[in-house]
Amino acid sequence: MAQDGDLSQDAARTSAPSGGLEEIIVTARKRAETVQDVPVLVTAISEEMVERYDLTSLEKVAAFTPQFNIGRASNGSGAQITLRGIGSQATSIGLEQSTAVIVDGVYYGQARVINEAFFDLERVELLKGPQALFFGKNATAGVVSITTASPKDTFEAMGRVGYEFRSDNLVGSGFVSGPIAPNLSARLAVRVSHMSGGYFRNKQTEPLTTATFDIATGDLNPRVQQVSQGDQPGTDEKLIRGTLEWEPTSRLTANLKASWFKSDDESNSWNMVPFRCALGVPQPNPNVPCEKKFNVYMVNSPDGLGGSTPESREDGQSFNAYKSWSVTGSLNYDADDFLITSVSNYNWNRNRWGLGQNVPAEATFIAATENTSFWALSNETRVQTTFAGPVNAMLGGYYQKTRRNFRQYGAFAPLEDSSQPQFRRFDSTHRYSRTDGETLSAFGQVTWKVVPTVEIAGGVRFTHETKDSILYQEYVNAALQGLFIQYDPSDPTTYIVGDQTFENWSPEATITWQPSDQVTVYAAYKTAYKSGGFSNSALVTALTIPSDIAFEPEKAKGFEGGVKTTLFDRQLRFNVGAYYFKYTNLQIDYFNSITFQFITTNAGSATTRGVELETEFAPNALPGFSTRAALAYNKARYKDYLAPCYGGQSIAAGCDITFQGGPGQDLSGTPTAVAPAWTGNLGINYETDVSDGIVFATSGNVRYSSSYLGSSFGHPLSRQGEHAVLDATATIRTSDDRLEFSIIGKNLTNKFYISGVQEQPNSGSGTGTNNAIPSDIVGLVALPRTIMAQITTRF
Repeated sequence: MAQDGDLSQDAARTSAPSGGLEEIIVTARKRAETVQDVPVLVTAISEEMVERYDLTSLEKVAAFTPQFNIGRASNGSGAQITLRGIGSQATSIGLEQSTAVIVDGVYYGQARVINEAFFDLERVELLKGPQALFFGKNATAGVVSITTASPKDTFEAMGRVGYEFRSDNLVGSGFVSGPIAPNLSARLAVRVSHMSGGYFRNKQTEPLTTATFDIATGDLNPRVQQVSQGDQPGTDEKLIRGTLEWEPTSRLTANLKASWFKSDDESNSWNMVPFRCALGVPQPNPNVPCEKKFNVYMVNSPDGLGGSTPESREDGQSFNAYKSWSVTGSLNYDADDFLITSVSNYNWNRNRWGLGQNVPAEATFIAATENTSFWALSNETRVQTTFAGPVNAMLGGYYQKTRRNFRQYGAFAPLEDSSQPQFRRFDSTHRYSRTDGETLSAFGQVTWKVVPTVEIAGGVRFTHETKDSILYQEYVNAALQGLFIQYDPSDPTTYIVGDQTFENWSPEATITWQPSDQVTVYAAYKTAYKSGGFSNSALVTALTIPSDIAFEPEKAKGFEGGVKTTLFDRQLRFNVGAYYFKYTNLQIDYFNSITFQFITTNAGSATTRGVELETEFAPNALPGFSTRAALAYNKARYKDYLAPCYGGQSIAAGCDITFQGGPGQDLSGTPTAVAPAWTGNLGINYETDVSDGIVFATSGNVRYSSSYLGSSFGHPLSRQGEHAVLDATATIRTSDDRLEFSIIGKNLTNKFYISGVQEQPNSGSGTGTNNAIPSDIVGLVALPRTIMAQITTRF
């Protein structure tokens, strides 16, 4: 979980060979290796590819990459990140993600990292399968490793302006980099955007009127919900990153990176669309269409709530405001037979949102605000030997300290209490939770070149982790105190505490055979560990017990192997890999209607097995042309999995057992969420001189997915059909790269598809009976067709 240090510099300075395929350096084992030599199933996206397709966010990377999906959510953890059908639900902020996000080698464990904008990148690596040995906890499904650019020893600068037409989004970015003193270089990168429109059209045209009952006076007061203004999300972003790199000797390199980011959206549920409903229309409001269109129906919170509920806007408009900053310092020392790397990081983020309803209704309303902050302080130090002999080793230690603060103010009942201060008048509950975490980890690996062509590697990581948590409701409306418990510091029954300790050993073993420089054959046994924790966003009711909120770690183990080849004088790359992994003690979060509580628990297991093919062809006979393709088969299934029922699931539909006191079902043998059996992509790139000093380049990429269920609980209405997404670019530039004009099109066929789902609140009834109506499904929808024009100048 530390920065790769000078390894990223090695990658940056590696250029493509003359003709044939580009050489890509990755750091999947915390050392610089070519993508063809490393014994890991990895998809590497080069700097050129990142720029060509404007892959400036994790969501854009996921939309470009087979088997990888990100569904942006309005609350909870903020996202459902899924790789090979293994992921974490978005409904609980306490759930860690199964796919670790690594930025410049530093672990970012919160799903809100999807709010970050990424640009001026060196490369992106997607490592598939458990990756605990080198990346630690919470990498059971895999790792997304993002490396930002560092300064070089020559001056360079870039400026870029782009305009995206659908969202009316103006984007400016650039960097300046080079030496500023002897042995000292710097890089400054800036990106700013202003979106006047949005990707999703707000089709709500009429305000709604909701009556609130004042429990202090007995009055019924009409409250108007005004139409939210503008299309969604109306994002404004600002990002600045500075880097200093000092090389006082040929042995020592010091790198310091600092970044600051701010993003403001006009809604926090702008991509949440009711697209499949049991009755054909949303149950809360039949006047809102239930359809596969990039439309939302947004109203503000009822008059009076805006400016009263803490963190809310005066007009009650929905919003999402994210801010973060981080500092990373790395030291790399080459001591002849040893490479010593030490990396320290501090990162902080705060996410604030105000929520209206994606399906507004006069009879019911849900209005809430949230203020969540998270910080982490970490250090990783490792030593790697570079002996000339057959045996080498790596030994490292890792320390992390974290704190998450959670505050939420919710109005989910049409009540008010005029006897309360104004900041409590309309709210049902005020919740607070905090978790302090500490992780100590040691890891090591020994590699042995049995013969020059065969390497055996074995290693293990030990993790010791503690989490101390508290959860309570500072305020509960008097009419609801029979259901929810108001905090009393002197009464331990009014709050929930967690004092958790976890320990884990995660071993790994790999054998690699390289019969020639062009062929790598490998097989590996891998394990991983996903942290247990505490559901900070849960409710405290009279029936809540600590085990409803605290949950145990999730674990993975299994095998993978493959063959990587580079053929025909570096013109053809062909790789094939296969894998089988079992995940036990699955972490799930669900709403228990009996206790009126979101519960996070462990239940059952799942397996993933599959085969992946990747190929790339760049013929010497046709300079400037290359094509790449990937095809993957993945079978992800629950195993021995007794689960809660989805909302409105009938006995005939399988809701015929009891799960932790509520309605349950047996999902053994059914697919996991967002787990298409077949995925693939096909890309073509071509560039050629069209006149003296002018180059034309074009590229296209098609990403295919077979159908899958979006729900973790088998809801049949959550099925996403098979689909293909087409991206394409066209560029005219000068041969010296000084000036460039590009058109970048994404999802050109305007395909509506989802990367996750949630059940619509206030829908579904009769769960576990013969007279059930299934809940409606709200999709976490990917972006519609976007077309961006941009002009770039380089120096």
